[in-house]
Amino acid sequence: MKKLFTSSLLLFSIGTAPAIAGTRTVTLSVPSMTCATCPITVKKALQKVDGVTEAKVTWEPKEAVVTYDDAKTDVSALTSATQNAGYPSSVKP
Repeated sequence: MKKLFTSSLLLFSIGTAPAIAGTRTVTLSVPSMTCATCPITVKKALQKVDGVTEAKVTWEPKEAVVTYDDAKTDVSALTSATQNAGYPSSVKP
């Protein structure tokens, strides 16, 4: 009986388990970068966000490609970081 209960519990757990957290990558559009040094400020702001593992920021095109742990942060924290640094951003489609 214990084995049957364990098996039922296992099936129930697998069927209703939430999505597993992991590494995600998002591309942000940062149109307010106006010079070649702006990406440095944006990159530093993104790297301060807990969970960011990599941030590649380019002036042309004006974007940031950010790799992060979605168990520690989310896209809104990333866009807030750029906003707080003076460079509003949005998710690039």
